[in-house]
Amino acid sequence: MRTHVLRMLVLRMLAVRLCFGLATLFLVSLIIFFSVGLLPGDYASEILGQGATPEAVMRFRHELGLDQSAIHRYLVWLNGIVHGDLGRSYASHDGNVRMVADVIGTRLQNSFFLAGVTALIGVPLSVALGITAARFQGGWLDRGMTSAALAAVSCPEFFMAYLLMLVLSVNYHLFYSLAMIEPQMGLGTKLMRIVLPVLTLILIISAHMMRMTRAAVLDVMAHPYVEMARCKGLSNTRILLRHALPNAWAPIVNVIAFNLSYLVVGVVVVEVAFAYPGIGQTMIDAVRTRDVPVIQACALIFAATYIVVNLVADAVSIATNPRLMHSR
Repeated sequence: MRTHVLRMLVLRMLAVRLCFGLATLFLVSLIIFFSVGLLPGDYASEILGQGATPEAVMRFRHELGLDQSAIHRYLVWLNGIVHGDLGRSYASHDGNVRMVADVIGTRLQNSFFLAGVTALIGVPLSVALGITAARFQGGWLDRGMTSAALAAVSCPEFFMAYLLMLVLSVNYHLFYSLAMIEPQMGLGTKLMRIVLPVLTLILIISAHMMRMTRAAVLDVMAHPYVEMARCKGLSNTRILLRHALPNAWAPIVNVIAFNLSYLVVGVVVVEVAFAYPGIGQTMIDAVRTRDVPVIQACALIFAATYIVVNLVADAVSIATNPRLMHSR
């Protein structure tokens, strides 16, 4: 009976979080659409060029629906998104129709591929390093790893990327300097191409996750029940893995979620540095060409990814430690 009640409480809290996430996504969609609409200039004139006649500009504006009110265009855009239609790219003219989904589809897959490889290596590595640093707190190993993590956190992404490119590609010719991948490439070739961007991202996110894991574990290790476990003669390693880590899991999951969302929504600098064909690079290209539907779709995907990842993190935190429901 108690287990059933607890399960219902967990499901109700997750339902509330899901509704809150959907409401947040709706507000973000409003901000994205109307913020992009405030950009100066006329999109039709910019895309058709200075040589376009007023009649051609007017016809193009009517074709794109730009002669309609902003609220009407927002409702049409939102209705299309609900039904899985991201609209037409502004690059669609003269019989060359390009759908936004086609423009960003492959690029989004590439970003998920880069993020997935980085997460598979970086997350377990960071947690293991954080636990090791906490296990040997105050020792030379702890001080060395903490100093290295602090140095990595202090380096901007572009500096880290170009430093690795200079040393490992230009000087020693170990890896590709540019991570240009194609759909027809094999998995091994793709992995070899993305070694440097993956290494850059691991150095950036691992430092943060390692430091937070170490801090969370040390915070739990200061509790009285840990001292009681020591008095019972349990080893430090067993106390760390059986008692401290499960109770420190909630903040660790949250920081992991934050860094995973960064891998998709915040890797624009890394993708540009290595010419990686991801969604961040796509958004930069869309800004250059004033392709508003692509910009709006990319921004909405970034927001949705961040919300979904954090929702999953909340679910994992609550599932692993139901006491969190009572502390909020």
